[in-house]
Amino acid sequence: MRYYSTRNKNGRAVDFAHAALAGLAPDGGLFVPETAPEYPQAVKTSLPVMSFHDIAFETIKPFVQGEIPGAALEDMLYEAFNFDAPLAAVGDRYVLELFHGPTAAFKDFGARFMARAFSYFRRNEDKPLRILVATSGDTGGAVADGFFGVDGISVTVLYPKGRVSPLQERQIAGLGGNISAFAVEGSFDDCQRLVKAAFADEGLKKRVVLSSANSINIARLVPQAVYYATGAARAMAETGKQVVFCVPSGNFGNLTAGMYAREMGAPIRHFIAATNINKTVPDYLENGVYEPRASLPTISNAMDVGAPSNFERMTVHWSLKRLCETLTGVFISDETTRETIKSVHNRYGRFLDPHTAVGWAALDALKSTGKITPDAPFGTLATAHPAKFAEIVEPLTGAIPVPPSLQKVMERNVAAETIPADVSALIERL
Repeated sequence: MRYYSTRNKNGRAVDFAHAALAGLAPDGGLFVPETAPEYPQAVKTSLPVMSFHDIAFETIKPFVQGEIPGAALEDMLYEAFNFDAPLAAVGDRYVLELFHGPTAAFKDFGARFMARAFSYFRRNEDKPLRILVATSGDTGGAVADGFFGVDGISVTVLYPKGRVSPLQERQIAGLGGNISAFAVEGSFDDCQRLVKAAFADEGLKKRVVLSSANSINIARLVPQAVYYATGAARAMAETGKQVVFCVPSGNFGNLTAGMYAREMGAPIRHFIAATNINKTVPDYLENGVYEPRASLPTISNAMDVGAPSNFERMTVHWSLKRLCETLTGVFISDETTRETIKSVHNRYGRFLDPHTAVGWAALDALKSTGKITPDAPFGTLATAHPAKFAEIVEPLTGAIPVPPSLQKVMERNVAAETIPADVSALIERL
């Protein structure tokens, strides 16, 4: 498999290792595969009865063919994915639970695979690698945990000061060791801008080997296709039908991975992109005009993205017509998000974090308007454990049971330096 820049399909193509370690293409574009590989027919037929790890292997293998031997890939996957992604039936829909990893968020899947892939690709290198990553919430914690203690690799995380939850901040800035953190006086979009500017700085590139661990990095995006394929296969096994997945969406890396899984042959009928009031993509799907804008703060803070980087990947792969056939956009207000958290707990005893609640509410909104009909199973991605957002959820539901992994995180001290949203302030500290 070869990879090229979203900004120059006719430019130099590279292999997976190069694309992963570089993070961004030299022209500032994102690396994309030359094609979405297709599962062999025998795999497509067997998906509903395959194990999570077998599906993971068949999903990732074609993206790294010839670069990671099968035995090494299997070892990576068993080590990275030492937790599951259960598909739970709740009321009239499924919930794909993606919060059973060590940082209780879906980004554990991508970050943990990426850390092991990077370690493998750099096994013969002497010069240390610096991972530079921007986060609106969960990415930073997952990347920090995934790379913590990995020899020869250090991580610097940028996050918007005051716009992440206390628990998220401890996950991002509480490990120490080879993990450092900067609280940026600005938004997530500012953090993302600083990361991109740092990658473009020639002086910095001469003295530091840089890579990225955001969903702009193909090595973090590809493994996320695994849980879509697994969840869809399990829904097919139970219902005999293709599933419609509703995806809480911010930077759109997660949804891009889902689109890859669908292209490969996972039994997914349609997607719903559920955003908060940062509705750049729903507006585009409705009127065909893409207008990036400044992000607005909401209670679903990991989705506070006004200029989603990964949408560049989607528009390179798929035309507006194709996207509209495959994807429906919905945006949800904070008021509706809170109402949904409360009502779902009252009806089912189920706790939802604010991001998952956006997805649940988006399904409700489409069903109430008749835009979708119940001729297919519906699934909402549960992207984070609700205990990560206790200050928002508990006033609406009462106390949330806290998993042991998060209890330990709250004992950490935050060690982060505050910096202005100025690239020079970042570069002089790297």
